[in-house]
Amino acid sequence: MAEFRGLAISLGAEIIAEVICRRDAPDPKYFIGQGKVAEIHSQVLSSAADVVMFSHQLSPAQERNLEKTFQRPILDRTKIILDIFAKRARSFEGKLQVELARLEHLSTRLVRGWTHLERQRGGIGLRGGPGETQLEVDRRILRQKVAGLKKRLEKLEKQRAQNRRARKRASVPTIALVGYTNAGKSSLFNKLVSTTSTDVADLVFTTLDPLLRRVYLPDFGAIIVADTVGFIRELPHELIDAFHATLEETKEADLLLHVIDASDPEKNAKIEVVNKVLEDIGANNVPELQVLNKIDLLSDFSPRIDYDASGLPQRVWISVVGNLGAPLLLEAIKKLLLHHKS
Repeated sequence: MAEFRGLAISLGAEIIAEVICRRDAPDPKYFIGQGKVAEIHSQVLSSAADVVMFSHQLSPAQERNLEKTFQRPILDRTKIILDIFAKRARSFEGKLQVELARLEHLSTRLVRGWTHLERQRGGIGLRGGPGETQLEVDRRILRQKVAGLKKRLEKLEKQRAQNRRARKRASVPTIALVGYTNAGKSSLFNKLVSTTSTDVADLVFTTLDPLLRRVYLPDFGAIIVADTVGFIRELPHELIDAFHATLEETKEADLLLHVIDASDPEKNAKIEVVNKVLEDIGANNVPELQVLNKIDLLSDFSPRIDYDASGLPQRVWISVVGNLGAPLLLEAIKKLLLHHKS
């Protein structure tokens, strides 16, 4: 609930009430039971709420039934995340990627979007009624828009691939920052590149557009540091597909810095979520260094490096905000890059 609350706040919502429902299986009509539907409907009317949000993905039929009952817009988890991405995207490529994800999500809703129109067959020589015709028109428009966006993104992906090849030829290694959203990636990125150009806030998905900066690593040379979008539970597949070009930076990196909130009691579960997304995009074989951030929030804890059985750095304990452990992090990065370079 705390994470879902963060999603709602990131979207700019003011939370009036929260309702928790426990079920063995979702209700096919409403997702929740009819008793909870009546409870939420009563709260919506008494509080004059503008929208109702669900922390799960709803089917098109469930969404339609709930909207009809509550007479309010319904936002499920996927729609909320898509709206946050649309709100945060700044670069041309980022906006294209979010629009592609939005349209692909909309196409799954279109099947049930025209039930108010006639579905009966027409007269002689007609294959379908006006409802079916309208549905086909909308499908065709969506297909055309999706195809156009994919073509534009393919061009940008080729440019990105050319840039990666140029960096490989120049033997400049790339380090990609990955991690669960709000773990401190952007703060660490700013620390590494000594800039404050990246938004840093206690919100989810503050970084959407990929940021690449050239940095000089002492006693090593030039490296490229890439900040990427934060991961989250049940990240919509439409977003993973749409952000394929951006996530290529992660897949093609020489080293991943997996940033983890050391003070988070659910950190182990969130590590699993990040590992699952890395596996989905084919980046699970890239060398990884775990960066346990926010140790200033732990009691009696000092910066250190943990090594694996072969003597290579496995994780580093630091605090970006507390300015603890930065030299140890640079040391660990250098050792891993030199090892994999040799």
